Amino acid sequence: MNDHSSARVPTAAAGTPGGPSRRAVLRAASTAAVALPVLGLAQNARAATHSDGGEFLYIGTWGGTDIHGARFDAATGTLTAGGPVAAVNASWTTRHPSLPVLYVGGGGDNGAVYSYLVDPATGALTRTSRVETGGAGTIGVVSYVTVDEPSKTLLVANFAQGLTAALPIARDGSLGPATSVVQDTGSGPSPRQAGPHVHTVTVDPSGRYVLIGDFGADRVFVHPFDRATGAISTAADGPAPYEPGAGTGPRRLEFHPNGHTLYLLTELTAEIRTLRWNARTAEITERQALSTDSSGFTGVKSAAEMALSRDGRFVYVSNRGENALVVYRADPGSGLLSFVQRVPCGGTTPWSFTLHRGGRWMLVVNQASNTVNVFHVDRRTGRLTDTGGAITVPLPDGVTFLRP
Repeated sequence: MNDHSSARVPTAAAGTPGGPSRRAVLRAASTAAVALPVLGLAQNARAATHSDGGEFLYIGTWGGTDIHGARFDAATGTLTAGGPVAAVNASWTTRHPSLPVLYVGGGGDNGAVYSYLVDPATGALTRTSRVETGGAGTIGVVSYVTVDEPSKTLLVANFAQGLTAALPIARDGSLGPATSVVQDTGSGPSPRQAGPHVHTVTVDPSGRYVLIGDFGADRVFVHPFDRATGAISTAADGPAPYEPGAGTGPRRLEFHPNGHTLYLLTELTAEIRTLRWNARTAEITERQALSTDSSGFTGVKSAAEMALSRDGRFVYVSNRGENALVVYRADPGSGLLSFVQRVPCGGTTPWSFTLHRGGRWMLVVNQASNTVNVFHVDRRTGRLTDTGGAITVPLPDGVTFLRP
């Protein structure tokens, strides 16, 4: 779609469709900040921000030692690499909704989470806090972090330890010790489900509950949440969990803007479930289950990422088993899904993707082919088109734009 893109064409695929295992790639990494100008991202940063529309974004690397920086021009769809910007094992990144602060979930450092102050003129990162969510000497890979702005809380999914931590966010965006920690229990039939492994966490639209998708326990746990204190309740007589079935492996949860529709993506069965959420009773009821695989697919099932368009009209999923992106249309009233499109992901092992806030672009993180690929989004139909533009990043696992 973009004939003027200066991004490189994807490199040859490397690795297997399933990608490297979590435990195989966990290793310690240093946490020192590295200035952007050394690697060329900031030389033209001010001009890119104010003249050609470029904006900063950050790319984590699975089991790697660095966060990489890049710039994206939403007018043309041009993605330009900038190299490493901070030395940290970054298994997940997200931004503060209103402050120039980047949060990083660590990939093996006692479940550590970091905050970085971003220089909006250069994109340079300066570390401002580090908080551990696991015990000393533990492998505590963080699989997901998200900000609940009303309670000023960072919710952290510690995959390896099977726990969720709530960290208070200070006025400057730095993090404090956990106000509460929820330890899951349970297991599943897959060898990868020997114990609980929290993969995602979100606050419901009412702000009264935290929902935890546990890959290892095959459950979506529901806990009362106090936004005044940022604490998650763990009462024994709390709401019952939703159980999608043995061996499903819950991976992602997303609420529809209507507030009562919840989507669940399962990794091991590669399904998308449409659920009804009742905030009054804290109950989850299943309404629809769709396979994200193509008919006749006989390979290893593996779904990875899910996101909704800002208006809630479309739901996007990445399928690592088939190296594909799948698009669904959401009914505006019921939230039920209908198939729109299946398209190759432009590389190998689409670990995640990020929709640009303008709605015209999707950046797809293809981990095993070491690329971040640019797709055009048709805002009317929801359909995706590979622009052919990409940059090379070693084992990328996620993209976070600096601007909300």
